[in-house]
Amino acid sequence: MNEKKIIALINEDIWMMEILKAVKSLNLPDCWVCAGFVRAKIWDTLHHFSERTPIPDIDVIYFDPANTEELEEKKLEKKLKTLNPYIPWSVKNEARMHIKNSIPPYTSSVDAISKFPETATALGVKLGEEDNILLTAPWGIHDVVNLEVKPTPFFVETKDRIKIYEDRITNKNWKSIWGELKIHHIKSFY
Repeated sequence: MNEKKIIALINEDIWMMEILKAVKSLNLPDCWVCAGFVRAKIWDTLHHFSERTPIPDIDVIYFDPANTEELEEKKLEKKLKTLNPYIPWSVKNEARMHIKNSIPPYTSSVDAISKFPETATALGVKLGEEDNILLTAPWGIHDVVNLEVKPTPFFVETKDRIKIYEDRITNKNWKSIWGELKIHHIKSFY
């Protein structure tokens, strides 16, 4: 599977395209639908699942340093709920998330995606000007398409982040859903 195939899979998925169109209608700066939305589609396809694996939320991120009020994110979630009330929307302005995460500021949404815990989760998609699908994968797609779960370089820098990564691996329990996954623990990187 390559980037073209991932884009084709999303383009053929009516549900995913409806989500991307709803998000695009908000006209947010540097806006992406990311993480499990993309990852689960790839893993479901590679596991030959006939039905979509439910995901807990649809992560919508954008980058707007001019308005970093959390209340604005809640307003945007409400707007999306009016467009599709059956979707568990989660909207975050990455221009403020560094404060919540106690790290240096992000420079863009793609910079934020590059600092997600797992390389297989560090993915985002959006619709371009002509409704063409754009894919960002700061660490590439190798790990996600090879069913490997590894930390991003950002998550091997401190003991706190190592713990967050390891706790996520335990709590998400992805291997119970996608049995062919190869989980890499951080201690194996030293």
